[in-house]
Amino acid sequence: MKKTNLKKYTDFLVKETEALLNIDSPTGYTEEAVAWVKGEFEKLGFETKLTNKGGVLVSFGGSDVENGLLLEAHVDTLGGMVAEIKGNGRLRLTNLGGMNPNNAETENVRVVTKLNGNYEGTFQLCNASIHVNGEYDNIKRGWDTCEVVLDEDVKKKEDTEKLGIAVGDIVCFEPNVRITKSGYIKSRFLDDKLSVGILLGLAKYIRDEKIVPKRALFAHITVFEEVGHGGAGNVPAGCTEAISVDMGCVGEGLQCTEKQVSICAKDSHGPYSYPVVKGLIETAKACGADYAVDIYPYYGSDVEATLRAGSDMRHGLIGAGVYASHGYERSHRDGAENTLRLLIAYAL
Repeated sequence: MKKTNLKKYTDFLVKETEALLNIDSPTGYTEEAVAWVKGEFEKLGFETKLTNKGGVLVSFGGSDVENGLLLEAHVDTLGGMVAEIKGNGRLRLTNLGGMNPNNAETENVRVVTKLNGNYEGTFQLCNASIHVNGEYDNIKRGWDTCEVVLDEDVKKKEDTEKLGIAVGDIVCFEPNVRITKSGYIKSRFLDDKLSVGILLGLAKYIRDEKIVPKRALFAHITVFEEVGHGGAGNVPAGCTEAISVDMGCVGEGLQCTEKQVSICAKDSHGPYSYPVVKGLIETAKACGADYAVDIYPYYGSDVEATLRAGSDMRHGLIGAGVYASHGYERSHRDGAENTLRLLIAYAL
């Protein structure tokens, strides 16, 4: 199989990913990101529709409507929610998804109120001045020992309430997007906005090359993956196979690097469909995608939610390698390109 030059599509998907990363979308607050994603697929000429849950379904066409393939990626990310306005006017948070206070400390945040606009602040250890707090090094970081310090003149609970900030308001953490000259992509929330960018790259490839997929092909951009039910529904009629396009794990004991596409054989919920895993490996070899096969020890995916909801489908999971998952994450444009290459060969 001839190895296609995908540079222009990789350039495109990296730019799309960067734009999406800069749109806040923690679980439960995804409307702006969803509207952007929906619009980008429509610009490329594809039919989309919103689900009742708030996700986006995209149809790429296809010949075999009785053996359809569904690709799933999620636009929702980690974040926080105001759990309490403290007596000093600062905010105690509860997490949305797997946000971890250990690697969120000192991050800039935006508090999104229901009716009164947005406010900036910083997520800090309580009593964060090292020159004052002699126990600074010994305090375990947690949601009860860290707080949002608002960038407003507030000194007591009533001051914060007057701003219109209330329990239940969303707190968005700064992504800090960086694209290096060497091709590395660094940001919070590459899980899973990089995969959404890859699916947009696939859409552009289909449009530019005027391809009709061999079998009916759909994408579902979900909005509740980080809390476990993103893919639990909205499977188009005729789909017999679903693949989550999510982050590939990089870490000790695993083979994948940020420059590869990872094919997951098993995660903490069990094995993926053997014929799908085998087919993905065979396709990666044939199309020249640089890949690794791994087992993820602490992981769940959209496609498992799809199966738990009762769908009778084969299932798989692939994604660009991502280091430091659920923290300040890092991938590489080569990993994104290898994922795109595999998708083109497998799905088209």
